[in-house]
Amino acid sequence: MIRNSFIFLPRIGARTEQKLWNSGITNWNTFIENKKVPCFSQFRKLQANRLLEKARINLAEYNSQHFHKLLPNSETWRLYDHFKDDACFLDIETTGYYGDITVIGLYNGYDTKTMVKGKNLNIHALKQELQKYKLILTFNGSSFDLPVINKYYPNTIPNIPHIDLRHACARLGLTGGLKKVEKTLNICRAKEVSDIGGEQAVYLWQMYKSTGKQNYLDLLVQYNEEDIINLKPLADYAYKNLKEKFYKIK
Repeated sequence: MIRNSFIFLPRIGARTEQKLWNSGITNWNTFIENKKVPCFSQFRKLQANRLLEKARINLAEYNSQHFHKLLPNSETWRLYDHFKDDACFLDIETTGYYGDITVIGLYNGYDTKTMVKGKNLNIHALKQELQKYKLILTFNGSSFDLPVINKYYPNTIPNIPHIDLRHACARLGLTGGLKKVEKTLNICRAKEVSDIGGEQAVYLWQMYKSTGKQNYLDLLVQYNEEDIINLKPLADYAYKNLKEKFYKIK
C-alpha cells in the first residue's frame, strides 16, 4: 500500500489522492512516468517526482527511518505490509497509570522477549533490542506505552514509524480497549489470563514484590505476552480492511 500512497506529498489530502487513483495514477511509478498528472502543475509535478523517487529509493533499501514522520500518524498503517517481517509488537506493564515500568514485552511475529524490572530491563538492553526493528506496533502506544518508555528510558526508541492499532481499529469502527476489540474479532486469550486487566496486572507486580513468589510474576508475564501476541492478528486485520476501505479504484 505504501507504493500506492501520495498522501505524504505537500498539499495532498485524501480527496486528491483518490482523484489520482481514479485517473489511473495508482502508484509511484505511474505518477513519475506520466508527463501530466491531474491537480499538478508541471513545476509541482517535478517537485513531487523528486520526493517520490527518494521514497522509492529508501523503500528499496528497506530504510523505514525515511518514513518516520513523513506519513501522517493516521496513515502509518500503510507501511505494515512492507515492513511487517521486521516489526516489533510492543506492550508495557507499569506500577500504575504512567508509573514506573515493570515489564516490557516485545514480539517479532515468531518469538517473544520479556524484559523485567530488576532482572534484564535496563536502558542499554532496551535500546539494543529496539534497534533490531523497522516498525513498532502498539495498542494505544502513542498515548501510553511510548511516552512512558521515553519518560523512564529516554532515547531508547529508534526513529522508526509507529502504528497505533487503537487508532487504526477506530477507523474501522472497532472502538474501546484491546480486550473489547479482541472479543469482537474472536481473538482468544489463554484461560489463565482471560479475566486479567490493567488493575490486576498492577496487583500482580505488587504481590510479586511483596512476597517474592514467582507465580505472580509468571502470571504477569503471561498476561503481557497475550497482549503482544494478539497484536499481530489485529494488525493483519486492520491493514487488510483499511486497504480495502480506502484504496478504491473506480
